Amino acid sequence: MMRILLTGFEPFGGQSLNPSWEVARALHGLQLQGAQVVAVQLPCVFARALPALQQALSQHTPGIVLALGQAEGRCDFSVERVAINVMDARIPDNAGAQPIDVPVIAGGPAAYFSTLPIKSLVAGLRASGFPASVSQTAGTFVCNQVFYGLQHALMDQGVHSGFMHLPLLPEQAAHWPGPSLPSWSVNLQVAGVRQALVLLLAQRQQGWADAAIGGGTLN
Repeated sequence: MMRILLTGFEPFGGQSLNPSWEVARALHGLQLQGAQVVAVQLPCVFARALPALQQALSQHTPGIVLALGQAEGRCDFSVERVAINVMDARIPDNAGAQPIDVPVIAGGPAAYFSTLPIKSLVAGLRASGFPASVSQTAGTFVCNQVFYGLQHALMDQGVHSGFMHLPLLPEQAAHWPGPSLPSWSVNLQVAGVRQALVLLLAQRQQGWADAAIGGGTLN
């Protein structure tokens, strides 16, 4: 049975929850169209995230990988287009490290693109009633590091992979300092990510060709 690897992060930044892990673990063990979902939690620690990711890839040998992360302030499912080869941390990670302008992989290319059909995925999510958009930046924190490391590890291996950022949970937004931020319930996020996996499996059967739909930005 083909495996779909779904990764999420432990809480960070003083939070007790992270929607990416709450969603991933809710879908662990799910069987969809002959594929099984395997969820793995990654540490929000620069020094440990990529070794944990590599261990998960080696252990589960997935056919599809969707990495998830938290993005406070975003109001939809943000399907990431590109990961860049830099770590530039605005806050310390969970081990207190705060790299500034350090490459994810020394000597690696400047960037990697997602190998998921991002335009088709966004269109399919919207058609299913889940707000979604193509995002042009995965940030420069551990989410981007994992996205870059994932694409580097799977380069030329025929495994389709990418990253999607999720909104906050209401429990987080209710106590977030400053102005109110968008949030989605965990049940809604679980349903949306489940639908994303259904869409990816359908795209796999159709040869992974992406839709030619405008999804860029003007600035």
